[in-house]
Amino acid sequence: MAEDSGKTKYYVLMEELKHDIVSGKWKPGDRLPSENELSASCHVSRHTVRKALSILEQEGFIVAEHGRGTFVSRKAGGQKGSGNIAVITTYLSDYIFPRLIQGIDSVLTANGYSIILKNTGNSRLKESRCLEEILEKDVDGLIIEPSKSEIVCAHKGLYDKLDFYQIPYVFIQGYYTSMKSKPHILMDDYEGGYLVTKYLIDLGHKDIMGIFKADDSQGRERHKGYVKALQEAGISYDPDIVIWFHTEDRTIKPAQVLGYVIDEGRIPTGIVCYNDQIALEVLNALGKKGLSVPEDVSVTGYDNSFIAENGSVKLTTIAHPQERLGAMAAELLLEMIQGVPMEESRVERVLKPELVIRDSCRKI
Repeated sequence: MAEDSGKTKYYVLMEELKHDIVSGKWKPGDRLPSENELSASCHVSRHTVRKALSILEQEGFIVAEHGRGTFVSRKAGGQKGSGNIAVITTYLSDYIFPRLIQGIDSVLTANGYSIILKNTGNSRLKESRCLEEILEKDVDGLIIEPSKSEIVCAHKGLYDKLDFYQIPYVFIQGYYTSMKSKPHILMDDYEGGYLVTKYLIDLGHKDIMGIFKADDSQGRERHKGYVKALQEAGISYDPDIVIWFHTEDRTIKPAQVLGYVIDEGRIPTGIVCYNDQIALEVLNALGKKGLSVPEDVSVTGYDNSFIAENGSVKLTTIAHPQERLGAMAAELLLEMIQGVPMEESRVERVLKPELVIRDSCRKI
């Protein structure tokens, strides 16, 4: 057994046994060596072996049969070729998701597949439950938008089980850092954040607030683009006018903190918002303080949603080709199902953003 001073012996053994299972060294239905055999071959106590096997049994990788031994578990669902694809998104009703799902459906339906649709509400616990349900069903593949993708994934074992059962999956609109090598479809949010910030700078703005989501990779990347544009223009980054929010406080914190900043006497000339929904909250908050957009403050959104086009102030924003993003994810998943090799250069597929200029910004 490999040495790992940072982990207990039973946990290191569990990981090694899991790797042997996921890699295919042991197939579903295979009988594992006995506790005595594992103890001797791995140079650990039977107690250590028993604890490692207990974790694997709890995670569903093995089953113990009284009087017969311990076996690699078989998938509870049926075999491949079911014609079903699971799609798990963070939300269903929010403005970008219907079109995203429409793009996925257009490709899968044309290829004879049906969709099993689930949503997590951007909850890690609900994502775990959705994955557990999917592992019990007959599915040929999975498209999933990870919940709070900027936070370390605590249920990677469920993704290991997808690998074990050879169920291909594609991440969309983000990925967990520990699974960056898995196929994923993204918007270039770094470039998107850069484009809206640079647009404000080109209009003469220097005091530019940024409002970003802290618990997903889109927020991280849009913030990085914002920082890049400021640096290029020689504008100092000021953390006091950067507002970070989480999923749980998205409807309260951005507007509330903006109000505090304004009450302290600092009114930014421009505000870069995480998305169009946040921009709408910002417009309302500014209105309550007697400030007009774009006369007093210029505001940008992100996603080019119906909010951007149909609000009282038409938003300058970033186009989000939701249908194309969904179609690309479905196309990539079909390639995996068909056995097309996933070279490293094809694991990540990225859509470039486009700036949509409307009425929410002015030159100063």
